[in-house]
Amino acid sequence: MPVSNPIPGLRAETAHIGKSVLVKGELSGSEDLYVDGEVEGTIELPGHNLTIGPNGRVHATIQAREIVIHGKVSGNIRGIEKVELRRSANVVGDIATQRIAIEEGAYFKGGVDLQKQAPPPVVVREPVVVAEPMAPPKAESVTAVAAPMAAGQSNIFDSKK
Repeated sequence: MPVSNPIPGLRAETAHIGKSVLVKGELSGSEDLYVDGEVEGTIELPGHNLTIGPNGRVHATIQAREIVIHGKVSGNIRGIEKVELRRSANVVGDIATQRIAIEEGAYFKGGVDLQKQAPPPVVVREPVVVAEPMAPPKAESVTAVAAPMAAGQSNIFDSKK
C-alpha cells in the first residue's frame, strides 16, 4: 500500500509496514519498503530500497539495494549500493556494502565490509572488415598431368579385359 512520504527522500510508491504490525518470516517484494513496525526473519529487496523508520524494530537478515536505518536493527545487513545509519539508529550486526554513512549519535556494534564496486564490463570491439564484392570466377582451362605408370599397372583407358 503506497504511503505519503513520512521521511524526506522516500519515494511515493513505497510499501509501508505500520507501527502496530508484526511480521514473522520471509519478506520480499518488487517495490521500496518502509518499516515502522516489527519484522523477524529475513527481508530481501535486492533491486529496491528499504527504510527502517524511527519506530521500526527489525530482527532479521537484510538485503536491499539501498538501506536507511532510523530505528533498531539486530542482524546482518547487505546493502548492494549503500547503507545509511541515521542519528536515531541502533544497529547490532555486520554490514556489507559499497558505501556507508553513519551520522553522529547513531549506535553501531558490528563489522563493516566495504566492497569494491564492480568495474563496468569491458566491451571489446573487433575492427569491421568490409570485403569488396567478389568477381565471378574466370573460366580456366584445366590441364591434366599423368604420372608415368609402373610396369604391370593398367590404365583405366585400356580396353583390354
